[in-house]
Amino acid sequence: MEKLLKLIKSEKGNVLVLVSIAFTGILTMAGLVIDGGNLYVTKSHLQKVANAAVLSGAQELVAESETEVETIVQAILQYHEEELSLDHLDILLDDSVTVELEKPVPLAFSRLLGMETVNVSAKATARIGAMGRAYGAAPIGIDDSIELEFGELYQLKVDEEDVDTGNFGILALEGPGANTYKDNLLNGFQGELAVGDIVDTQTGNIAGPTKDAVDILVAGCSSMYERDCSRIILVPVYTPHNHTQNQMKEVEITGFAYFYIEQYDNSDKTIHGYFIRRADTGFEDPSASNKGAYSIRLTE
Repeated sequence: MEKLLKLIKSEKGNVLVLVSIAFTGILTMAGLVIDGGNLYVTKSHLQKVANAAVLSGAQELVAESETEVETIVQAILQYHEEELSLDHLDILLDDSVTVELEKPVPLAFSRLLGMETVNVSAKATARIGAMGRAYGAAPIGIDDSIELEFGELYQLKVDEEDVDTGNFGILALEGPGANTYKDNLLNGFQGELAVGDIVDTQTGNIAGPTKDAVDILVAGCSSMYERDCSRIILVPVYTPHNHTQNQMKEVEITGFAYFYIEQYDNSDKTIHGYFIRRADTGFEDPSASNKGAYSIRLTE
């Protein structure tokens, strides 16, 4: 009887030891899960910030110095309160921008295992390439044979006699009609245009709708340096496709360009403005003619 009581007491002690060990293990596993979740959330956050920083910075890769790119990247990091996490910034003008972030994350339960913090990192690279597909194009095209001089004043003739001849042409992106043309000039073509597409030219007198649309676009912006400036329009680049006598009925899209509208001259029915280099939304196509319009893409 005495031996039996000793055995029972001994088993109770073993149970307490086993329960203690099991409870410690459960707490440790719970701690690892909590710390692991915190690391995952931080990693995801850093990656999103890095992506946003390079995508925004890539818009300035066509600038004359790296300062513009760096300023944008720093602004994005500061907005997300991660400016101290910047570990490396690599800028290649006209090509790419890379951001590497690193942040020490304090641990909670994992300190029981001797780990105080873990460094979490994220890396992102954005590149620019010649735009080959895009939404929002204006119904004004330029011939691919033109060697553009960026910053030089150009005059786009839009009277009824020359809308479909010469180096500039008016395009019927949704079929003929002055009302459709005006809407596309104001708001951009809602469909997608891509290299290789065949587009009809616009005929008839569209000088009036052009003036009305240009006046509205010019009134909506005061500087080409405004990111969402209404005076900057995306212009298709083309080669003649169906040319009979003195009339070009169809053109083939070969690329895109950006044009900053200065004013409309009613005396000779021309749009005055400048072609500019700009990186924005769109899709890259290696076969596209490079006329200064670039699309941005994440590469890692």
